[in-house]
Amino acid sequence: MTEICELEASILYLFKEQTYPGRCVVAYKNAHKEEIFELSDAERELFTKDVARVAKAVKTAFNAGKINYGAYGDKMPHIHFHIVPKYEDKPKWGSTFDMQPDEKVYLTEEGYAEIANKIKANL
Repeated sequence: MTEICELEASILYLFKEQTYPGRCVVAYKNAHKEEIFELSDAERELFTKDVARVAKAVKTAFNAGKINYGAYGDKMPHIHFHIVPKYEDKPKWGSTFDMQPDEKVYLTEEGYAEIANKIKANL
């Protein structure tokens, strides 16, 4: 992942694998928190505000048909949400997105920078 920017309660990262153009991760800043229920009400409010802000920015920047959210932590025990834009004419529309699709899409550094800039412009 590549860091896009720091938000109020989290850090926004661009996911390197871009089968779903604009896919990113919102990671809670405090690395010692593993579960969302470990957050205080105030911490949870700030974090979910960041998640919503990023989701709106991604949907706007890439004209996504729907945003999927993934909160997995088996291998990365740290609170984070995958923000995954879905498109009607793209893979897995109408079903769960693939965390690791068979045919992966990787971009050039310029391609990643373009996506990151589109997201930042809509935050």
